[in-house]
Amino acid sequence: MRDRIDAVYRAESRRVFATLVRLLGDFDVAEEALHDAFRAALEQWPRNGVPKNPRAWLVSAGRFKAIDAHRRNARFEMLDDDAAESLAAPEAPDSEGIEDDRLRLIFTCCHPALQPDAQVTLTLREVCGLTTEEIAHAFLTPAPTLAQRIVRAKAKIRDAKIPYEAPAPEHLTERLDSVLRVIYLVFNEGYAASSGASLTRHDLSGEAIRLARLLIEWLPEPEAQGLLALMLLHESRREARSSPAGDLIVLEEQDRSLWDQQFIAEGVALV
Repeated sequence: MRDRIDAVYRAESRRVFATLVRLLGDFDVAEEALHDAFRAALEQWPRNGVPKNPRAWLVSAGRFKAIDAHRRNARFEMLDDDAAESLAAPEAPDSEGIEDDRLRLIFTCCHPALQPDAQVTLTLREVCGLTTEEIAHAFLTPAPTLAQRIVRAKAKIRDAKIPYEAPAPEHLTERLDSVLRVIYLVFNEGYAASSGASLTRHDLSGEAIRLARLLIEWLPEPEAQGLLALMLLHESRREARSSPAGDLIVLEEQDRSLWDQQFIAEGVALV
């Protein structure tokens, strides 16, 4: 059962976190609620079984844990009891804006009040779950510097009272460059992992492709379509990049021309 819960954590934790941020309005509160929800799963799922919809169960558990914490020690200074009760009420359907909470939160983190590097760094860490070391590798920046950048960005969101919501349609395009940069960096870490035993991380590259597809549904801009095509092109050859033992396959010079032709044909077909 522990292996099953670990698998759910790897697959769903950042999406659960994104929804909790939207519901609770605070990164740190949502992170604590996420951990409380998985702690409850460790206690209850071995006894009651894994629920049919683990993500919905975890979101609900996290919300109620947050409400309980508020009532115990009033940690949520911005919420009164009525507001806390409202967290437990059924969610109203979101007829406008971005449906996927993770993509919604990426747009939130890419608020123009934050510096461009802070936008991308915060999103990669808090929304996409990359470690500080992985982000530092992508930015060619020392990890402590990245950590301070994340702390300052979260403080800026809190102090400026930046809302955790999707921007109005007319403001989506102005954040597009930062959002595309985030999605690309997530894919890049999946395509060539900076740490760990595996050469690639399919969970990250797959999530980047999923987010790009969702983004194009809302903003069918050429830049977004081009990024998706590029990622699919590379992803089409992912399994051919390493041997069954996990070693990088180095192509012989005389084979590269033919390989490149096959690479392009397969990538175009996927798009």
